[in-house]
Amino acid sequence: MRLGVLDIGSNTIHLLLVDAFPGARPNAYADHKRPMSLIQHLDDDGAITEQGQASLVEFINGAVAFAKANGAADMISFCTSAIRDAANGKKVLERIGEETGVHLTVLSGDQEAAMTYFAVRRWHGWHVENLLNFDIGGGSFEMSFGTDELPTTAVSVPLGAQRLTKDYFDHPDPPSSDQIANLRQYIHEVLEEYRGLFPTELPENTVVTGTSKTFRSLARLAGAAPSTEGLFVPRKLRQKDLGTWIRTMAVMSETQRAQLPGVSDMRARQVLAGGMVAQAAMEVFGIKKLRICPWALREGLILGRLDALRVQGRVVETSENAWVEGVDLTSDDQRPGFSLGVGGG
Repeated sequence: MRLGVLDIGSNTIHLLLVDAFPGARPNAYADHKRPMSLIQHLDDDGAITEQGQASLVEFINGAVAFAKANGAADMISFCTSAIRDAANGKKVLERIGEETGVHLTVLSGDQEAAMTYFAVRRWHGWHVENLLNFDIGGGSFEMSFGTDELPTTAVSVPLGAQRLTKDYFDHPDPPSSDQIANLRQYIHEVLEEYRGLFPTELPENTVVTGTSKTFRSLARLAGAAPSTEGLFVPRKLRQKDLGTWIRTMAVMSETQRAQLPGVSDMRARQVLAGGMVAQAAMEVFGIKKLRICPWALREGLILGRLDALRVQGRVVETSENAWVEGVDLTSDDQRPGFSLGVGGG
């Protein structure tokens, strides 16, 4: 069965098509994406501008056509903090529905954290007892912990790399030492507020993971294998190496950062703030190193959707389901595969 997942994120609008069957891991078939910083399309009141809305509608119409042309049988469509936190988010969602026919489900921050954890758990399997996962997005930072397939604690905090860059590092380039100190203090204050939701001391057998493009970029900077070597090459990030690179990037301009390995032009401006969030989280939780997991939110939603379809009896090995347009992910906690049951902030 070919599944599509349309992700309206803070940095990128991304449609991923995967071939997924019962008992098999989902394999990427094709993707269709566009870099788009929605935070840069906010006006002074925090509303998405007309230009930003028009770009969203244009891409989503193209994504639906791409999915149909490539034989997608089912599509999940969702958005996270970029639209969730916009002053006119509800009106933007209504316009998208009217002009594209696609219903975008708004994931809460806690749902985002929980479904990312779900993907990480599926990736590592049951030989890992306890999991603590960090995920740095453009608008928010997610933390989740647990032993089972879904986390016992999943929280989202407003520490996204793009959001912090806009609020603290707008100018000059590179930022001043005072700006860096102020951001570091703010990050630690937010993380300390939520630290008490997690075990005071992490169990000795806890595996700590980092997901998201920001963590992959930071690991690449610190010497991890490039993405061209595939998903199954182990990649780690040590707090010591991260600290060295944060000090280095702090005195580099955006243009200079864009020349670093693993740092794209689009993310060069925000990678410093993202690195500071990663470093602070590792410090607050007392973590010396973490593993990079290649699966994250999109994979978690795909796996959860496939599980739900199987429970409903709609997926078999030779399934030829008709195209289901855009409405397949809901926040209804009675839908199989999407009952989160997690505690959060």
